[in-house]
Amino acid sequence: MCYTEWAMKNQSLYVHVPFCKAKCPYCDFYSLAIPPPRGSHLQAAYVNRCVEILQEYPPAFGHPPLAEGGYPWRTAYIGGGTPSVLAPELLARLLGAIDCAGEFTIECNPASVTPEFCRTIAEGGINRVSLGVQSVIPGERRALGRSGDIETVTRAIELLGADNLSLDVMLGIPGQSRQNAEKTLEYCTRYAKHISAYLLKIEPGTAYHTQPPPGLPDEDEQADLYLFACDWLERHGFAQYEISNFAIPGYESRHNLNYWHCGEYFAVGPAAHGFTQGRRWHYERDLDAFLRGDSPVDDGPGGDFEERAMLALRLNEGFSSPTTEMLARAKQMPGLAEVNKNCIKLTREGFLLSNAIIGKLLF
Repeated sequence: MCYTEWAMKNQSLYVHVPFCKAKCPYCDFYSLAIPPPRGSHLQAAYVNRCVEILQEYPPAFGHPPLAEGGYPWRTAYIGGGTPSVLAPELLARLLGAIDCAGEFTIECNPASVTPEFCRTIAEGGINRVSLGVQSVIPGERRALGRSGDIETVTRAIELLGADNLSLDVMLGIPGQSRQNAEKTLEYCTRYAKHISAYLLKIEPGTAYHTQPPPGLPDEDEQADLYLFACDWLERHGFAQYEISNFAIPGYESRHNLNYWHCGEYFAVGPAAHGFTQGRRWHYERDLDAFLRGDSPVDDGPGGDFEERAMLALRLNEGFSSPTTEMLARAKQMPGLAEVNKNCIKLTREGFLLSNAIIGKLLF
């Protein structure tokens, strides 16, 4: 298939919004907490640059022009950072530059969800919302640096009124018990069609890395919380389809599935990563560089066998094109990997050790 044919059928778009009101101590995503007036000026400059890129694409990035009908995007995802901190008029301008015919997602923080924000995203074509809840337990929310109480979260959900709502949950929070994790899961399943449940990881460059919080669970306690959450969600109708993602059937994230199926996608924004014409590339984690028009950095070819296998093995459906050697190795990992005909799937226990197991299967 030539590139133009691919673009007409399979375009996905990721836009990274690099602004937050405050930096969470566990977060290693690229974001900046810059107060007005400088923050307001930077937001406006950022949106202007994004719109320029979206209007230039694809010829400015070395791709042949799209045939008539090449747009709209198949899926689009606006992440961050915190997209909901953009001024409504700027967010409206950004959304106006994106014509998405399919799943169109935006991330938001409950504390920055307002009636005006909700009107803006509805008018801009958003049809899926990802909301950061993390926990409903006050002490856990404080440990994570999350602004607003659970009443703020509930008010945001009611304002959004979204049918296709995804809620983020954190597992392995300092001092977290099964009982508290269950309270958060119970709350989220009242409203969500999709739940992302992530184990807390201490990443380099974060405040938690500099000063780890007391009460962090050990590896066995983390594993217990993860397996408990997987079982609990399954019993309540949320099927696991990826290591950390669960959905009512039919509400899986189509955009993220495109990543895990090694599909190509375009990207805009500092720290955003793209994959087009068989090559991976990224923008530097530098807002100033993005604003002055620095080109993305080429990361080399993508989509080879190892990469496709690594991504597919994150999914509950597994990898259906393994080598004979991979099949033999998987059979030597009872309880961690399963072989069904020519398909390798990791078990839930295997998901907990996915990096090590995938490495052993491939190399």
